[in-house]
Amino acid sequence: MNLSQEDWVNQLAADENAVILDVRTEDEFNDGYIENAVNIDINKGQGFIYEIEELDKNKNYYVYCRSGARSAKACQIMNELGINNAYNLLGGILDWEGDTVNP
Repeated sequence: MNLSQEDWVNQLAADENAVILDVRTEDEFNDGYIENAVNIDINKGQGFIYEIEELDKNKNYYVYCRSGARSAKACQIMNELGINNAYNLLGGILDWEGDTVNP
């Protein structure tokens, strides 16, 4: 499900069962990420599938990438793997107005 940044942030803030998932590359992730995000690179192909299959299917996943395209694909894959609550951040981190962590 695609959410605007406002909806994504509001829903995330009210969700005690939330996991933030960054599906960008490790290099992109190391350039800055949304606080508490877990990084699983969608470009890893089958490796991405394996890591997604290990996730708790009862959690709610708030997914983002650079612009929203890879995270939309990631949400689709997650749905196919039995994770029903995956929320895509429209516009990705490029449009993100909140704080980021810069390691």
